[in-house]
Amino acid sequence: MTTNELLRFIATIEKDNRLTAWHLCLLTAILFLALKQGRAEAVKVSRSRIMRLAHITTLPTYHKYFKSLQQLGYIVYRPSYHPGVRSELDLKKQPCK
Repeated sequence: MTTNELLRFIATIEKDNRLTAWHLCLLTAILFLALKQGRAEAVKVSRSRIMRLAHITTLPTYHKYFKSLQQLGYIVYRPSYHPGVRSELDLKKQPCK
């Protein structure tokens, strides 16, 4: 993910009135992982890591807002049901309006 892509993504988030503080916490955690891994697609994620980074402590809150980010078109999530393989997600450059 380049600096320009990151700035455009943040500008999109800033203008979206549908997003709450919980959405922003999750997106910040996901952006951190994406930048750390150097990519916006096929970002390796785990629920526990995202929750820890986002300072979310309850599963219902995590699931509600993570699912909402998928429905709003900010992320595409591909779960891995294998315990040794991490799930992946893609950050969408143009979320749904």
